[in-house]
Amino acid sequence: MTTVSKANLLILIVALLGSCISAFIVPHHGCNNNVKQVTSALSAIDKNSIQSSESTSSSNIDDSISTSSTNTNIDIDNTMQSRRAFTTRSLITTAASIALTPLLQAPPQAAMAADDVIIENEGLIDVYFGCGCFWHVQHEFVEAEKKILGRTDDQITSRAGYAGGIAGMAEGKVCYHNAASIADYGKLGHAEVVGLKIPPSKFKEFAVEYFNLFDKKGDRPDQAGDRGSEYRSLVGFPGGAKSDYAKLLVDASIATGDKLDFAFGKGDDKDARKTSFVMDTAKFPFFVAEQYHQFHDGFNLNENYPNTYNNLASTYAKGGENFGTCPNGSLGLGFGGL
Repeated sequence: MTTVSKANLLILIVALLGSCISAFIVPHHGCNNNVKQVTSALSAIDKNSIQSSESTSSSNIDDSISTSSTNTNIDIDNTMQSRRAFTTRSLITTAASIALTPLLQAPPQAAMAADDVIIENEGLIDVYFGCGCFWHVQHEFVEAEKKILGRTDDQITSRAGYAGGIAGMAEGKVCYHNAASIADYGKLGHAEVVGLKIPPSKFKEFAVEYFNLFDKKGDRPDQAGDRGSEYRSLVGFPGGAKSDYAKLLVDASIATGDKLDFAFGKGDDKDARKTSFVMDTAKFPFFVAEQYHQFHDGFNLNENYPNTYNNLASTYAKGGENFGTCPNGSLGLGFGGL
């Protein structure tokens, strides 16, 4: 008779409960079928035979997307997930990763929730958020850094930049549109984003700030103007959809009105209304934008920020920060994207 450790038994019970609950959330997944999958997974753990996370997640996730009536006419090549299916995949992946850690060798009461694990490993992580033009988005995250982390002007990490393209860099750089077409971010498949460094335990709070950028319908502030893949909505963090942060992202979305669906970012993704692409920063890193794009006023009349904010770009440059060697805009003027 096979002996099951207390830790593995605990996982089995939690997984079974989660599987049955997910059957009500995502009707495609039957509770009985998930029980068989969990039992098989536990058996594999006992035998120290580990399936890859790719194959495990693919067997449990339905590749269809549930869209609202206002979103049914969008032409999207990428396979998408509804918020609920996205949550299910995140929970399954998180449970699998927890099952494979030494943490389970401790008594069951010593096991910690995902949030606690993140806090224990506190440090700074690189994340980025995209929501149309990066000018106003950078300002909002600068304010978030001050509010959430108490950072001062000389401690701000929010930077305008580019991310999400498969090609990465060209000639060792990623640039804004320019007359010479050198490393054009749009041609490289990137979108405009704002990158920053934050403590892992504060990720959800910053995600809440991100979702607050969208209106009640899930539209970006510049939805009527800035459209196309260069302005698509996306979020990047370590591990992407397979990390603990994915669940925190969904929790933040629900807390702010559940306005968006999520798509698993494959790179070079098309713009889609009310949809944010989830990216793994290891595969799709952040590339900082030119100095003239940093701490810039927004387009709207109410987005003329104080000079103390605008001057941060030159302050950081004088302090030795490198904003690259790209041409200064489409006409070489170095302001307003020109």
